[in-house]
Amino acid sequence: MYKRQGVAKAGAQVILISGYDGGTGAAPRSSIHNAGLPWELGLAEAHQTLTMNGLRNKVIIETDGKLMSGRDVAIAAMLGAEEFGFATAPLVTMGCVMMRVCNLDTCPAGIATQNPELRKRFAGKPEYVENFMRFIAEELREYMAKLGVKTVDELVGRGDLLKKRDNLSERQSKIDLDCILNNPFDGKKQSVIFDPKQVYDFELSKTKDMTEIMTQLKSALESGQKRAIEIEVTNTNRSLGTIFGSEITKKYDDTLDEDTFVIKCNGAGGQSFGAFIPKGLTLELVGDSNDYFGKGLSGGKLIVYPPAGVKFEKDDNIIIGNVALYGATSGKAFINGVAGERFCVRNSGATAVVEGVGDHGCEYMTGGRVVILGKTGKNFAAGMSGGIAYVLDEDNDLYMRTNKQMVFTEEVSNKYDVLELKEMIKEHVTLTNSEKGKEILDHFSEYLPKFKKVIPYDYNRMQMAIVQMEEKGLNAEQAQIEAFYASTRG
Repeated sequence: MYKRQGVAKAGAQVILISGYDGGTGAAPRSSIHNAGLPWELGLAEAHQTLTMNGLRNKVIIETDGKLMSGRDVAIAAMLGAEEFGFATAPLVTMGCVMMRVCNLDTCPAGIATQNPELRKRFAGKPEYVENFMRFIAEELREYMAKLGVKTVDELVGRGDLLKKRDNLSERQSKIDLDCILNNPFDGKKQSVIFDPKQVYDFELSKTKDMTEIMTQLKSALESGQKRAIEIEVTNTNRSLGTIFGSEITKKYDDTLDEDTFVIKCNGAGGQSFGAFIPKGLTLELVGDSNDYFGKGLSGGKLIVYPPAGVKFEKDDNIIIGNVALYGATSGKAFINGVAGERFCVRNSGATAVVEGVGDHGCEYMTGGRVVILGKTGKNFAAGMSGGIAYVLDEDNDLYMRTNKQMVFTEEVSNKYDVLELKEMIKEHVTLTNSEKGKEILDHFSEYLPKFKKVIPYDYNRMQMAIVQMEEKGLNAEQAQIEAFYASTRG
């Protein structure tokens, strides 16, 4: 309850109440039958809580969870919903037969599969979904007419129009629905639907991106001309570079050259520094950064190093916070210092070099390359299903901190791995002036045996299969597809 009011106060514009009865066909049956609650309960509670706190007109409430008819929509509206999500029913109109094998690539209707033979069976058309939604709307209109309501907005929050059925069994009649049907906060003469005029003001116009970056780089952005600027930052400047990055993406997509726009930042980076920045944008931070550094990195480049003259050991002090590069998809990051916990969690394509990481490093990583020139915390590579990590294991104890459920470690002996490792360290040294990196490069033959390659079992098997397919003359995309089917066939 308090979470709903909290996210509304924090500026959320939509709160989704999702019931247990819908969801993916990939879910285990035990979860389907034994986890979650009906959307009616959560919806009524959310609506009433927001009304109680005078926040209802600041938030849109959406609900889903196997809405199947116009009657379901009418009930959802009367309990407080303004938007309604449909998934199961439209899928059925497209031919879904509810086999619940969405995760196995064996969908008999050709919907949830990449198998070209099964996809031939797909018989759905957009018109089927369109017609279905027309029938939903028509049935909703019929119920609204019976209730004497002209618009859906008038229907929202009208719990007084709902009542318990009379023909209930003895067991059903024992269920108390008062908390759902009777909103104790009705009648306060406040709006119970979202009012766009009450939308939360995030004051984006006051951000560093708008007041300095966009101001200084506006002309360069228009022309695509290379430009570098320097600014001061503090840890209150959240998501620095994200707004400017979005403007780059709007205008150029991912076509800009690397380092087209370089922004040198002096000071302390706030939360989500460089989040989602695209190719062409480089943020160079002289100082340190808070949590979520490089979140969702999407092609850009991030460089962090301490100011000149500091006396602490770079490879023994945290310079960026927890959960750095969360969900990164592409791009590069070079950190002359230690990262906090959960470094590169869910990274799927970015490359990164760092001097050490805290607990749970490379957690759930699915792609990309990571070089760690120092210690890792415990539970390293937990749930890691893709990508490669090269870890400097000077004390030969990495095995004690690695989660071995999905990965294995080996010496870095393959010539391509050696070349990749060396090139990443070279770039790291060039950009951050890393003393540890210089030491490794100067005595590379001595340090190389101390590096461990951490790679997932399945990822390694797929990589080997792809190489075999490419040797047969297939292009990269065809090789990946054939390797996938070869692995699924066993």
